[in-house]
Amino acid sequence: MGNNFKTFILLAGLAALLVFAGRALGGMIGLDRNLGLMLGVGLSAVMIVSSYWFSDKIALASTGAREVTYSEAPDLHKAVEFLAQRASLPKPRVYLISDPTPNAFATGRNPSHAAIAVTTGIMDILNREELEGVLAHEFSHIKNRDILISSVTALLAGVIASLASWARWGLIFGMGRDDEDRGGSSMGILMMIVAPFMAMLIQLAVSRSREYQADETGARICGRPQALASALEKLDRANQVRPLAEASPANAHMFIVNPFTMEGIMRLMSTHPPIPERVARLQHMHG
Repeated sequence: MGNNFKTFILLAGLAALLVFAGRALGGMIGLDRNLGLMLGVGLSAVMIVSSYWFSDKIALASTGAREVTYSEAPDLHKAVEFLAQRASLPKPRVYLISDPTPNAFATGRNPSHAAIAVTTGIMDILNREELEGVLAHEFSHIKNRDILISSVTALLAGVIASLASWARWGLIFGMGRDDEDRGGSSMGILMMIVAPFMAMLIQLAVSRSREYQADETGARICGRPQALASALEKLDRANQVRPLAEASPANAHMFIVNPFTMEGIMRLMSTHPPIPERVARLQHMHG
């Protein structure tokens, strides 16, 4: 199954989950089921539109990224210009994050309003070909509109979690329908427990699928899958030793490798696919 088709199926599943959660949880707190659904969908629409217009500013501000001129980072700008031509995209704005831990991300609502940010540490640990591989990965996120996809996914999952939270408060303050609709109330309780967890799993699956797609597209943009594979291994080792200071659970999904130290079961809940699997796929492309 292709990554794009898989993403479509996952997003459709997340939307369906929102429909069921809205109806079940809306009825549970005393609202008409359709009204609960409309409330969830309406809130989603408002949040998605807001995210579409302001996600880049939020992402850059949350990581302390600073826009740099050509004279401040000529090598970085040259690499970005080179890859913009190869990807047939406008040159994005270039940002630096003052942090010795190497990592990078892309943001922006569309290719004409995009930005790529890298940490100062990435310039020290990667050679030119590896840096181009990382930047090509970020260009692929821009080309594939992954920033918008991830924003929509995160917000839908967030709305489902909010609906579940409202239902919990409804139970606490006795806003349910008591004996009027025991079946609906039971369904609401089930959705209150299950829906947020299912939404989180779908969000993780979407994020992982887009990372695989970005690796594949990025390797084709730069023309060196092996260089991207080598860069991923270096970045992963560095982030395991010293997690990125500017990272948080809210922005971790944006980075090319997970900025946190992940051990045991936590690796299963990561927004990123396992590095060995990503490297193996790239090496297969190389071969």
